[in-house]
Amino acid sequence: MRQAIFLIRLLPMEQCSLESGQGLSLDNIVDASLDLRARKDVQTCTYWKAPIMWDGTFDPDLYDKTHKREGSSVALTVFAVGRYLDAYLYTFINSSENHFMLGLPVTYYVFTDMPEMVPDIKLGPQRSIKVIKVEKHSRWQDISMMRMKTISDVIESDIYYHFTHVFCFDVDQVFTGRFGSEALGDSVALLHAYYYLLPKILFTYDRNPKSKAYMETGDFYYHAAVFGGTCKSVKALAEACYQGIMEDKQNNVEALWHDESHLNRYLWLHKPSKVLSPEYCWDTSIGYSSDIRVKRLLWAPKHYNTLRRP
Repeated sequence: MRQAIFLIRLLPMEQCSLESGQGLSLDNIVDASLDLRARKDVQTCTYWKAPIMWDGTFDPDLYDKTHKREGSSVALTVFAVGRYLDAYLYTFINSSENHFMLGLPVTYYVFTDMPEMVPDIKLGPQRSIKVIKVEKHSRWQDISMMRMKTISDVIESDIYYHFTHVFCFDVDQVFTGRFGSEALGDSVALLHAYYYLLPKILFTYDRNPKSKAYMETGDFYYHAAVFGGTCKSVKALAEACYQGIMEDKQNNVEALWHDESHLNRYLWLHKPSKVLSPEYCWDTSIGYSSDIRVKRLLWAPKHYNTLRRP
């Protein structure tokens, strides 16, 4: 099976049908500057004319100047509950300070059951942190799924009034390269590093018709470790996922990959306006891949046996 998947990964990706960024359904006028033909080894746009962001297709300085001029600002939400706080939070935020949305106002919204344990981290200009206490659920699956309601609530009560965009991250990751304003859009999804080269038949959508996350097919397989967009769009996604999760609970159903399964269904029905390539969340254990020229965010080592114990 592993050999078969390796051979499948050698197959070329689909190609973007557009000649230039001018043909995109534009989130922002700066997206028209994308050079969609600069990368012939990868797919640089979707069939619904959203860009797929790859190194070499965009001018980072142009994006930064445009978003600074427009007054873009970003709220970053991250959950550090239980042992995840001590294991990952400091490295996550410290690395973000070197790579995430530099030059734009950023506030970290840290959700944790132990606010007193959040480390003191020196932040750069226009950067701040808000620590919000949340309940610790006994199952890690519930922590993962219930974050959608928390994100929706904090956007409505706070973020909406102060920021133009929201990005939501898993905490067990490390920034290693630019993750900048080119990633901003109305609705932003991430191609999962393990699935972006595989045929759809191998995508792990929820196949249970009893679940609200049920899908027979889709466009891509998206990774819930990173998603974002405008406040309105992220709130709509989070609310829909939460409603699906709660309906499943009432029917004694749990989606295969929990909130990620619900996120995939939502993004299939409501197409993202911008898609991030796996550069924006890569796992080095996959090994060498010629199309990954830059690793912007890496999966941190997973210690599930100890971190997910009650």
